[in-house]
Amino acid sequence: METPKKKSTEKFVKDIRKHTRRIFTSEQKILIVMEGLRAEISVAELCRKHNIAQSQFYS
Repeated sequence: METPKKKSTEKFVKDIRKHTRRIFTSEQKILIVMEGLRAEISVAELCRKHNIAQSQFYS
């Protein structure tokens, strides 16, 4: 009987992740990278400012 509950829970979590995922436009990505290339602030500060992981910035 736990199997139907588990499936509905997994679906619930997937739906939440789908709705909370941020999608950056191409323009936003370019602006963030250009800001990083200017080197006015560190990459760590830049990532904190835009709330992204450093690995995401470098990829």
